[in-house]
Amino acid sequence: MRLLLAEDERELSNALVAILKHSNYTVDAVYNGTDALDYALSDEYDGIILDIMMPGMEGTEVLKQIRAKGIATPVLFLTAKSETDDRIKGLDLGADDYIPKPFDMGELLARVRAMLRRKADYAPTALTCGNLKLDRAGYELSTPGHEAIRLAGREFQMMEMLMTSPGRIISVDNFMEHIWADGDADVNVVWVYVSNLRKKLTSLEATAEIKASRGLGYSINEIEAK
Repeated sequence: MRLLLAEDERELSNALVAILKHSNYTVDAVYNGTDALDYALSDEYDGIILDIMMPGMEGTEVLKQIRAKGIATPVLFLTAKSETDDRIKGLDLGADDYIPKPFDMGELLARVRAMLRRKADYAPTALTCGNLKLDRAGYELSTPGHEAIRLAGREFQMMEMLMTSPGRIISVDNFMEHIWADGDADVNVVWVYVSNLRKKLTSLEATAEIKASRGLGYSINEIEAK
């Protein structure tokens, strides 16, 4: 499980990273709200732990912006603010939980586990973009009126990453890290898989397309009606 931790107190951040890694989480740590937003928008995480009072941008604004982009990654607020109004504001913006400082490390780990369980419980069985549907249980890609196409494992992983957040650009490095983590493949393999998936979308007459953003990566987008 991969987590993003945004906490501006370096000593606390280092302690949290050590504890989370000891509990077998992979952790990216940032120390201000601006970096937290950049990381949340440019990469894929299983959960995000956000401080509220941070330089650059408050945690509540980070959450507001990632939810506006359609990113449903569960978020836990970790903050010195303990007033009821602050908790309500955070939850209304789409936070999944809220724990005030000081806190017990055991309780924090329990809340993180609960947050990630909820994500698994509520993960949709199908992802859509335009008339295109990806069946996560059957590894099948389909559109109305066409026979479904069963995807191979890595094809499915790539489509799942793209369709989890339509319009979001995913870098080649991100695909390599998540799908070819063994390091045996060349980066050109991403282009080959994208090319094959594009052919499948054409055969299904999908109203969604995989777009390349030069120097940035790939995204799937609904084709705008002319």
